[in-house]
Amino acid sequence: MKQSHKKRVLVVEDNHMNKVLVREILTINGYEIIEANTGAEALKLVSTEKPDVILMDLQLPVMDGYTATRLIRADERNRDIPILALAASAMKSDEEKILKSGFNGYIPKPIKIKNLIDTVNASIDHRGKKG
Repeated sequence: MKQSHKKRVLVVEDNHMNKVLVREILTINGYEIIEANTGAEALKLVSTEKPDVILMDLQLPVMDGYTATRLIRADERNRDIPILALAASAMKSDEEKILKSGFNGYIPKPIKIKNLIDTVNASIDHRGKKG
């Protein structure tokens, strides 16, 4: 019998409280969590851990979320992994910039539990329909 694996979420976030919040919410909802503190760490983990979706903070030390996303997308093996921006700015122009920068979606901070779960689920469902 084929064992269904937990969906894996790579959370790239340098703020400890935000990371704990996202980890708790997603773990309770049946996701396996992989964590990175920087964009550079995320790049290494994407190739070894093969996440189903990536939650990427935009403002990270060393390498920001925009740069990390661009580099993840540059590797054809990672092009179909949904990447969702975690961002404090919620202006329409910011959202357009995020979507034009290679992100599949956007989760505003402060994080709302239902929005987080719905957006992650929708991203994974959409990916499953494409592949």
